[in-house]
Amino acid sequence: MKRTKVVCVGEALIDRIKNKSNKKFKDFFGGAPANVACALRKLKIDTAFIGCLGTDKFGKKFIKTLDELNVNLDFLQLHTDLPTRVVKVDRDQFGDRYFSGFDTSFHKVFADQALSIDFLKKDIENLEKLFLETKYLVTGTILLSSSLSSESLNFLIGAATKFDVKIVIDLNWRKVFWDYSTFTSRVNDKERIDLIKKFLNYAHILKLAKEEAILFFEEQNPLKISKTISTCPDVIVTDGGNPISWFINGIEGRTEVINSCKIVDTTGGGDAFLAGLISKLISLDYPLKELEIKDIINYASICGLLTCLGEGAIEQQPDYAKVNDFLGSEIL
Repeated sequence: MKRTKVVCVGEALIDRIKNKSNKKFKDFFGGAPANVACALRKLKIDTAFIGCLGTDKFGKKFIKTLDELNVNLDFLQLHTDLPTRVVKVDRDQFGDRYFSGFDTSFHKVFADQALSIDFLKKDIENLEKLFLETKYLVTGTILLSSSLSSESLNFLIGAATKFDVKIVIDLNWRKVFWDYSTFTSRVNDKERIDLIKKFLNYAHILKLAKEEAILFFEEQNPLKISKTISTCPDVIVTDGGNPISWFINGIEGRTEVINSCKIVDTTGGGDAFLAGLISKLISLDYPLKELEIKDIINYASICGLLTCLGEGAIEQQPDYAKVNDFLGSEIL
C-alpha cells in the first residue's frame, strides 16, 4: 500500500501582525506546523495535525478553520486552563516579518507548550493505525523549548519511526520562544543550539533558512550540512528571493526563484514552500532524478511566493489549481 498521509506536529497559534505603519494590527491563524497542515490540504494531501490549543475564542476559531479544510484533528489536544498563544509580529518596509514577543496580558504559559504525552498514549492504538498510512511526519523545533511538549514530540517521533515514517524537520529557529519559556529561559544560546542539533539527527529531510544554516552549522552548503547529521538527510536551504540550494537523493543543485515587487507579507511563505515540496515528493515518490527535483523545488517556491502576496499565512495559501494556473502562465 502506498502511503500518502502526512502528520504535522507542533504549534498552532495566532499571528498578531502589524500593518506597514506598525500601528494597527490584525490577527491571523499561524504556527509553522499548523500552516503546513493547512497548505497540504489545499494541495489535496490527506493531513493530520497534532498539537495543543486553548479552549478560548482563538482556539475555537482555529479548530473551525482546520475542520473546514478537512485536517484530521483526532489527536488535537484542547487545554482548558492555558490560552492559545498570540504572537506579536512586526514587519519591515519590504514585508519581512520578525517576532517581537507575545501577548502576556493574562498568562505567561500557553497551550502549545503543554502537549501531553499521556493524552497521546491514551489512544495509542489509533495513533499507530495513523502512522501505518503516513509517509511523512513534519515538525519544527519550537516544541523543544517546553519540557512537556518536548517529551511528547520525542514520543511521537519514536512511535512514527517504528512504522518507517520519514521525519521532515523545518529548523524554524525562533529565539523569542526560548527566551519566554520558563523551561529554557536560563539556558544559553549555545546549549539551545546543541539541543536542537541533537534533535536534527532524526531528520530524513531538513529545511532551513540560510541564516539558520550559518548559525547552526557555520555552513550553507546542503551537502556539507547533511554530512554532519547522522541520518545524512536531504537538505534544502532557502534564502528569501535568492536561489535555493539543495541536496536531495544524493544530487546537489541550485534553483532560481521568481521574485515579485508585489510581496506584502512573508509570514508563512516558508511553510507553504515546505508543503509544496512534500506534496510533490508524495506524488512522484523516490527515487528522484535531477530534472524532477528541479521541478519540485520550483513548484514549492511558487507555493511560497503566492502565499507572500497577501497578509497572513493560512489565508493566503494557494490551492492546487491556483499553483498550476500560475505555473502555466508564470506572469506576475
